[in-house]
Order: sequence, then C-alpha cells, then structure tokens
Amino acid sequence: MDEEYDVIVLGTGLKECILSGLLSVDGLKVLHMDRNDYYGGESTSLNLTQLWKRFKGDDKPPEDLGSSREYNVDMIPKFMMANGGLVRVLIHTNVTKYLNFKAVDGSFVYNKGKIYKVPATDVEALKSPLMGLFEKRRARKFFIYVQDYEENDPKSHEGLDLNKVTARQVISKYGLEDDTIDFIGHALALHIDDSYLDEPALDFVKRMKLYAESLARFEGGSPYIYPLYGLGELPQAFARLSAVYGGTYMLNKPECKVEFDGDGKAIGVTSEGETAKCKKVVCDPSYLPDKVKKVGRVARAICIMSHPIPDTHNSHSVQVILPQKQLGRKSDMYLFCCSYAHDVAPKGKFIAFVSTIAETDTPEVELKPGTDLLGPVDEIFYDIYDRYIPENDSEADHCYISTSYDPTTHFESTVNDVLAMYSKITGKTLDLTVDLSAASAAAEE
Repeated sequence: MDEEYDVIVLGTGLKECILSGLLSVDGLKVLHMDRNDYYGGESTSLNLTQLWKRFKGDDKPPEDLGSSREYNVDMIPKFMMANGGLVRVLIHTNVTKYLNFKAVDGSFVYNKGKIYKVPATDVEALKSPLMGLFEKRRARKFFIYVQDYEENDPKSHEGLDLNKVTARQVISKYGLEDDTIDFIGHALALHIDDSYLDEPALDFVKRMKLYAESLARFEGGSPYIYPLYGLGELPQAFARLSAVYGGTYMLNKPECKVEFDGDGKAIGVTSEGETAKCKKVVCDPSYLPDKVKKVGRVARAICIMSHPIPDTHNSHSVQVILPQKQLGRKSDMYLFCCSYAHDVAPKGKFIAFVSTIAETDTPEVELKPGTDLLGPVDEIFYDIYDRYIPENDSEADHCYISTSYDPTTHFESTVNDVLAMYSKITGKTLDLTVDLSAASAAAEE
C-alpha cells in the first residue's frame, strides 16, 4: 500500500471502472479500491437472494421464482446505443473481448395511454399509427432532412445553420404537432426534458442520427444492445483491463479515507491504517460526502414477471419512454424490460424496471402510470435513492467525483459524465473515432 500512484479510484461503480480502465490504458499508475466486497457499487447486479435481502430484509425468496443464481438483476439498468458513446469506449479499450452483446428487441413510446413502436426513419414514419395521414407526410419530410444532414456538406443544410437555429425553429419549419415533437425529442433524441427546444439544433439532429444509425446497424427492432448476463459484467471487464495495464484492484477495504495536505489537495487514501499516496482521487459521491450536494431523488419499481410487457410485440427486451407531457409531469418515466433471453433471469422469467425523477414521497403512486403497463407481476419492490452532484473545485483539491446515476434506461448521459471527467483529469479529449464493426460480431451471435 505504501506506493505512490498517479490516480486512486474509490468505488467500482460503472463510471469509476470505465475511468480506471481509460486511465490505465493511458499509462497512468492506478490503484482502485472499494469498501464493498463486490464489484459495481450502486450499479451492482444482484442474484435473487441478494435482491430479497436488500428489499425484503430476509434471504428466503419463494421457490417458485426459480434458482437464485440464474438472476442477474442490474440495480441501474441501462441499454447501450449500438453506435453510442459507451460502445465506442468499449471498443477503444478493447473491453469488447470480455463481453457478449445481444441486440434489444424493441424501442417504444407512450402516447395517450397506449404503447407504440418508435418510428425512426422516413419509411417507419409512414407506417406509424402514432400519427394521422398528413402528419405522417410532414414527419417523413423531417426524417429525410435529418437522415441527409451532414455537418460538412452545406448542400444538406437546407439553409439552416444548426449552430444558431434552435430545435424549436427547425421543427416548426416542418410544421410538426406537439405529440410528434414529444416522441421525437424524448424517445428518439433521448432528451430528458424540453429545454433542448430552445438550444441550438445541432445536438438534437445528431442525437436523432445516432438513433437511426444505431437502429440500422443490427437490423433488430431497436437501436440498443445489452450484454448477456447484464451490466454486472462491465465493471469486472474493466477491472481485467486495468490489471492487464498494471492497475491494482482491492475490494473490501473499509473506510477508504481521503487524505489532504494543508492546501486542501488530495494526497492519498488511508484504509486499515495504511496510506497509499496519489496525485489525484476519482470516486463516487459516497466517498466524499462533504464535497457533493443532493439534487433530487430517483423513484423506481423493480418487478419480476412471467411474461413480456403487453403491446410490445412479445419483446423479450424493451425500452418504453413515457414523455413527461403525456403524464402531466415535470420529468419523463422509463420502462426497462429484459429476460432469460439475455441470461438475466431463469427461463420464462422477465425483469422489469420503472424509473423516474421522484416528484413525491410515494413511489407506489407516482410510478403507477408505468407499473400499470406491465400486466400481472410476480413480485414488485419499490425504492427511492438520492442523487448527488459534485460541488468541489477539482482543479484546487484534485478530487474528481462522478454524479449519481439518473433514471434514464440508456447510457447516453452516463457516458457523457465519464468523458467530461476524463477530460478534467487528463486535460485531453478522448478520441472515440473507432471501427464500430469491432463490437458487431458479438452482438449478432
């Protein structure tokens, strides 16, 4: 322990593991510790007995739910966009060789009480029951504009400078109705509220393109992929990667107290009476609680079922986004479902999550619009957790703290946090131009 490291990482949550892997690949000397005796921190994956213990207080789940060890229930379940940031990071670090992906069956959106497949191309727009005849034509034109848009080709811009024009102005040019804007903004571009409408449209159009390109990649029903056995495989894959590059991992290290010098700079971490020295500390909010502030809570329901979510075309894995306006809320609600097809449950069993930013203290009531869509459930657990964001000056104290996980059921916001932290820690931007086909062989197996 008495060595000096470039970086000490505390906590083996997904964000911390990705960073530890990226920094190790960069040639930094990394020590990675966790107070728990398991990987994953908040984003761990539980078997049935562990799930029961955590939410019911005993470790005797009913036998009719099947074998405990066949369950891999992710506590922070998120799908990956096939061409998205996380897949690029996995390829960049070559972690893909430790994982097997499988495409996700369906991507749906909630509109006026019903679930619809998210149309993502001009062809799908014409078939979608989400829109009336004239709206379909308008949406088709808008989708063609987005598909043809190339940042470096002014001919494709149709006279709009997307760095200046807002998303609202682009949409109004095509005369789209509010309900259409709702599903495009929230289920396609994956914005978590409506503030994007008054920001430059480039990010919005890029997000739509990412969705369509990811969708085209595996010719499945959605743009998402998910690892077999769930996300619990990811932290361990990054731990292996870090070890290959000489990083050190230590689990079950109690306390993990960050030590500071007279100027308030982090200089090391003490555990069990031994101090490891370092130049920088990377951690989740639980390791430096006095340097973060609470910014709300996430309410969620975790369900075990014996059938797919109704009206999702019998999809074994699916995301449903319920836009805030459809529910009269300030934030979207998300449904996530995965099954034995991804090896996260015994044969015939499905795991569903409903999550949102909590606006009340009663998740049972608040999540009802989502849980009502599930049909009969074998078991349901409710949970609320606090979200924290860092409020320290990392330049001054050399502490780099991740934000808590949000309620979204896809990885886009999580990976943005990781990339921003990477830039702060190293002073450089991670180059994510990679050969995306490197992840496809596994995804199609």
